[in-house]
Amino acid sequence: MGVLEGRVAIITGASLDESGGIGIGGATAQLMAREGARVVAADVNGAGARRLAESIQKSGGQALGLEVDVSRESDIAVMVAAAVDEFGGLDILHNNAGALNPDVLGKDGDLLSLDVTAWERTLAVNLTGAMLGCKHAIPHMLKRGRGAIVNTSSVASLQGDLVRAAYGSSKGGLNALTRYVATMYGKQGIRCNAVAPGVVLTSTIRSLFPARVQEMMLRHHLTPYLGEPEHVAQVVVFLASDAAAFMTGETLRVDGGYTAHAPSTEDLRDLLAALAQQGTPPKG
Repeated sequence: MGVLEGRVAIITGASLDESGGIGIGGATAQLMAREGARVVAADVNGAGARRLAESIQKSGGQALGLEVDVSRESDIAVMVAAAVDEFGGLDILHNNAGALNPDVLGKDGDLLSLDVTAWERTLAVNLTGAMLGCKHAIPHMLKRGRGAIVNTSSVASLQGDLVRAAYGSSKGGLNALTRYVATMYGKQGIRCNAVAPGVVLTSTIRSLFPARVQEMMLRHHLTPYLGEPEHVAQVVVFLASDAAAFMTGETLRVDGGYTAHAPSTEDLRDLLAALAQQGTPPKG
């Protein structure tokens, strides 16, 4: 018996590309299925969502793949209805879809050059999409008397940066939405939490971040490796399970320690080591 045995889950932003590349949503769908859930994999890439569902089915799980643009309420309504019609109800919603298309991220630079269309699309997918998912999923969870919602936020919601104000702002709003849903529906058995990943080597991130950038990011993580989709999927499954029954309204950092320390710490350590090698004691 898996920890999600008998549950029905929707995961947005869940697909499998032709080369087998996968992201957080895809890894979560696979893990939830292994833990006994019947899953709906939804993605704007419909072929990828169906490919993921087929891979789960081949492994003995139950899954349905759907093409869904989470910024469209009509798509969300169809997605939730399909889950209920196919599997008889709904217990888990993982709002994971994000606006990571290079055409959008590439226009999300500093504030003065920020393209308004990129701002609007980022909020439509990252924040409005999650709100719409909650709006249509919660009524079915209320019928069950329970439900678990997990939102994919980002460490970008917890810090300022020199670029991607739209992305960080959308994820900050998602953290607030997480607390509001938890507050509004907690007494009715519905929990809502979020995960805030650091750099996770999804197929998208691998294509966006060349090796040199990955090396730079690794320098500022406390783990000896960057994240993999499965690292985040494990935490999402935990939050969706009864093991997290007393947790709600939280945003958990799954970031390899990226936000646990001052970025300058490692540079200072290297400076002190260099001075020690030269026989020059630090002053002050």
